Amino acid sequence: MNKRYIKMLSGLAVGAILGYGYYYYIGCASGTCAITSNPYISSGYGAMIGLVFMWPAKAKETNTDDGEETQIV
Repeated sequence: MNKRYIKMLSGLAVGAILGYGYYYYIGCASGTCAITSNPYISSGYGAMIGLVFMWPAKAKETNTDDGEETQIV
């Protein structure tokens, strides 16, 4: 498997675990909170946030003095 996909999947898993942890430890006792009252929704939002943080960035293009374009990763 590609390192990029492993990094994205790890961000997804860690985000889901943190989302569930937020539901379990902080949560909403009354059940009226849209995100934190349901463990599936809070885990889903956590997974999406973890995926966003681990999404690969676009390579930047820079110009050198001799006119050639190089990519910095």
